Amino acid sequence: MKIFRLRIPIAAILTAYLLAGCGDGDVQEVKQWMEEVKQQTPVTVQKLPEPKRFTPYDYSAKNDVDPFSPAKLTVALAKMQANSGSGIKPDFDRRKEPLENFPLDSIKMVGTLEKPGLSYALLQVDKSVFQVKVGNYIGQNFGMITKITETEVELKEIIRDAAGEWTERKAKLELQENKK
Repeated sequence: MKIFRLRIPIAAILTAYLLAGCGDGDVQEVKQWMEEVKQQTPVTVQKLPEPKRFTPYDYSAKNDVDPFSPAKLTVALAKMQANSGSGIKPDFDRRKEPLENFPLDSIKMVGTLEKPGLSYALLQVDKSVFQVKVGNYIGQNFGMITKITETEVELKEIIRDAAGEWTERKAKLELQENKK
């Protein structure tokens, strides 16, 4: 019972403190001070700058050739070929040979054949074997066979460099021996 008797006075004291916190507590003075400061402070609004005058741009190149069209690229490549001073260029008018359809790194030399006065190289692509001689073309870079020995096939390729010029490059295929 004593505990119950103590709870009532403590609850009454707490309630009094809570109600005291809800009072005005000099808030009216703060509101009055804020009103005075508002009236004394001048309102300054900066003037917005005038908007810039828009002048439409007349696009005069709309009737020109599209810079991304294939026709313009073809014309540019033709000019580059005409201006090319090296004189090296592949023969586009000749008939392509069967080994020109394969990249050079997929072609293997597997042997040679010799007839009186003529050497042939045996080249394998996938499971097919082809017989080639000096002057035949192989690879996708206009590679022409220049020399055939028992151990290798030498060729010169005609490739386009970064500047668009045709240049020659030497390559070779070496004999692939079967390892058992």
